[in-house]
Amino acid sequence: MKPKPNLQRALQVALFNTVIAVGITAFMKQGFWVNLVYSQLIGMSIWALIDFGQYWLVPDPPTQWRRLFLIAPMGAALGYVLGTSVAHRIFPGHGFAYWTDQPHQALGFLIISLMAGGASTYFFMSREQLALARADIARTQREAEAAQRQAAESQLKLLQSQLEPHMLFNTLANLRALMTLDPARAQDMLDHLVAYLRATLGASRATLHPLQTEFDRLHDYLELIKVRMGNRLQYTLQLPPELASLKVPPLLLQPLVENAIKHGLEPQVAGGSVSVSAALLDGQVSLEVHDSGVGLTPNTPEGFGLAQIKERLMTTYGPQSTLELIADSAGGTRARVTLFI
Repeated sequence: MKPKPNLQRALQVALFNTVIAVGITAFMKQGFWVNLVYSQLIGMSIWALIDFGQYWLVPDPPTQWRRLFLIAPMGAALGYVLGTSVAHRIFPGHGFAYWTDQPHQALGFLIISLMAGGASTYFFMSREQLALARADIARTQREAEAAQRQAAESQLKLLQSQLEPHMLFNTLANLRALMTLDPARAQDMLDHLVAYLRATLGASRATLHPLQTEFDRLHDYLELIKVRMGNRLQYTLQLPPELASLKVPPLLLQPLVENAIKHGLEPQVAGGSVSVSAALLDGQVSLEVHDSGVGLTPNTPEGFGLAQIKERLMTTYGPQSTLELIADSAGGTRARVTLFI
């Protein structure tokens, strides 16, 4: 992207030319108005030739910037001649004759005009280039953030594709067995499965949903698991009403609940309990999944689900939000997500 000549820069050049006219008046015999007209015509001519010249002749500044070394001096020289010629028509007595009458004064005026006009044009062009560079950096950052969000959404879909078939196959297998042994429980299980799949499909189309929806989804999921585990699984869900509408990424807590059951409760013959809770303290939202299972094992590698939660927290809330795994003193594990809102 290259800078375009605009009215604001022309007005800035005109102001700079006025300052030059004031300075020249202190050293030359002509009055201020004569010097002002000459300064404005010469300065604006130099600006126009250089600015429009670089716009037309340098379409790709990053690769063609060397052309400015030719455009700038030629524009300054031609702008001086053009501005002086026009000014001579306005003030016929102040034409090129003073080059023979007062050569030193005329040469000084030329040098001052060329230096001032070239410097002012370079200044405004450089400032415009800096503004464009900043705009390019901001655009690049926005594109990077958009790409990061898109990657996070793709990873969410990948996570869903990994979680759902595993759970679905187990559920269908249990459902098939219950259809003959306990039709009432089979019907109840089917209702929870339909609700769970409906919520899953809705979550796949959104980047955020209410925390209440996340808890409802966990309820259906835990009910499905409870059919399989029976009395070996007990669970509680605690969501304060003031946090029900809080927007969170879909599938934020489910990987934590799945880990609690798979790695915490299922290895125990007696099973155990899982509690999911939310709390608001000093502007921070704490989401916890606590299980009474076997607890953390040393050097346990971080699974795919935990890594994705951390990435999505970073993308959605920034580095202030965290995910912690805490070994509970009474046994079991606490997985705590902290959000800064």
